[in-house]
Amino acid sequence: MNEIEAVRNDHPLVQMDISKEVVRAFDWMGFKNLTGIQQKCIPLMMEGHDIIAIAPTGTGKTLGFGIPMLEYINLEDPSVQEVVLAPTRELAQQIADELTNLAHYIKGLKIAVIYGGQPFGKQMSALARKPQILVATPGRLLDHMQRGNIKLSGVHTMVLDEADEMLKMGFIQDVEKVIEAADPNRQLVMFSATTNQDVLTVSWKYQHDPIEIVVQAEADNKPNITQYVIESDQKQKYDHLLYLLDSDQYKRIMIFCNTKDMTARLCERLKKAGYSAECLHGDVRQSQRDKVMAGFRKGQFEILVATDVAARGIDVDDVEAVFNYDLPDKQEFYVHRIGRTGRAKRAGVSFSFVSFRDSIRMDEILKYTLVTPIQLVFDEFETLCYKDSGDPFLENA
Repeated sequence: MNEIEAVRNDHPLVQMDISKEVVRAFDWMGFKNLTGIQQKCIPLMMEGHDIIAIAPTGTGKTLGFGIPMLEYINLEDPSVQEVVLAPTRELAQQIADELTNLAHYIKGLKIAVIYGGQPFGKQMSALARKPQILVATPGRLLDHMQRGNIKLSGVHTMVLDEADEMLKMGFIQDVEKVIEAADPNRQLVMFSATTNQDVLTVSWKYQHDPIEIVVQAEADNKPNITQYVIESDQKQKYDHLLYLLDSDQYKRIMIFCNTKDMTARLCERLKKAGYSAECLHGDVRQSQRDKVMAGFRKGQFEILVATDVAARGIDVDDVEAVFNYDLPDKQEFYVHRIGRTGRAKRAGVSFSFVSFRDSIRMDEILKYTLVTPIQLVFDEFETLCYKDSGDPFLENA
């Protein structure tokens, strides 16, 4: 019996009539059970329904839509049959990587990823291979369509991942043009962390009797993140950050700043102090971005300093700690930031440095997240302590 045939009959995907190649790849990727979004989404997509799914990050959405997409593919047809739109190049690459792993045992299936900042020549070579699945950012996909490089008339399923973020970033016209280039009867599936007017408008205009799926961040799909708030003014913040970095508690760290300038300066300061760090922000060239992200995934350095836009879509399962060096301007950015840790059933921690003038902003974030974090404070000896008890933090961490 070969490894594809060796699939137990009680496997949850076998019960959904998923092919043995996909089931085997699911196991090969290290997954044991289906998440809530996967349990709800896969059968409905297999039945051909349009879907609008509201689900938090880190709940297994890519496999939720990826498994049905692979089941639809006609390997004899060289046209683009499935399209996934993502708001950022990092998320597009991440989705393509995960779909490639999921298609590990499907011979002849080709997947291409295209996004802005990547050379056209490289993308033309990928398109020349006649991919059946295309993962793309809206602007670059539309560019290729206008040049005649891509036709979407044969698309069976189109997925908008992180639709709320994509539309909020100003891509709504590009997204609509892409949707309109496909057959009106194609399946349209939208994934979103929140609902907003743009998401509802696209759903109303282009979906056919969509079924709404809502998965709450509870129980098995809720990230295991312990959240801390540290009282620290602007002048003390850097020293307080070093205090925690020097504790050797955490080896895989992301630090968030609000501006490109602060991101670059903090990263350079950490490097000069002897820390293994790299940074991502809007001015970093795509080739360097790819190099930094590959290095972080491989563990070549411990600390990634980033802005919100640059870090959108980054999915590294073993980030141990997230630091909000600057509090984010928007409440949802806080959720996206700390959601970089506590993934794949691992525990994670987040630390937010809050000065007196930041306290109102922090209160707004906590009302939005409905979470009560653990309060920490540095005492007169510059020892980090629990605010309520005065006990040293690191002795109890």
